[in-house]
Amino acid sequence: MEDRVSQALDQDLVARVQRGDSAAFDLLVRKYQNRVAALISRYIRDWAEVQDVAQDTFIRAYRAIGSFRGDALFSTWLHRIAVNTAKNHLAASNRRPPTDAVELEDAELFESGLRLRDNDTPERELMRQQLEQTVLAAVEELPQDLRDAITLREVEGLSYEEIAERMDCPIGTVRSRIFRARDAIDARMRPLLDHDDLLKRSRA
Repeated sequence: MEDRVSQALDQDLVARVQRGDSAAFDLLVRKYQNRVAALISRYIRDWAEVQDVAQDTFIRAYRAIGSFRGDALFSTWLHRIAVNTAKNHLAASNRRPPTDAVELEDAELFESGLRLRDNDTPERELMRQQLEQTVLAAVEELPQDLRDAITLREVEGLSYEEIAERMDCPIGTVRSRIFRARDAIDARMRPLLDHDDLLKRSRA
């Protein structure tokens, strides 16, 4: 459930960037900067270099985002750019990736992309679009305090403590708001997911 909300919000932010909203890309950077840096650090040990390559990754992603069509998850697409940018950085200074564990990471990302493409039938694509639209509509209908809490958590990737500070309320209130927001979104999605389950069982 949490993954679907996060993916739908990613899709919404990407669409906003493609319409010229650069502030939406800043939110994607804030959400993924730590994960991108962690991935790059599998290739490059020097932290200053990691930061430079991460910055280059996001620059490349921003320049290429107009061609992103959602064939894979945004996170998978971004991670692939990070991997290629790190490899190019090493190649430019005649270095090679430090361990074969990196190749395992590459394989995992590549297989993830293949699974997504293999499953991307017209029916699955329609279901994905319906789910995204349902999630986004559900988020829009939330009361402002719930919408702010879920956005800070899922889009900006803030901790509960950071959200409590940003919203000037106790952590317990933050947890409650996020729980209520997810519950409301889940209630909107459940009929679609139940229908999808029924179709799968009818083909079994």
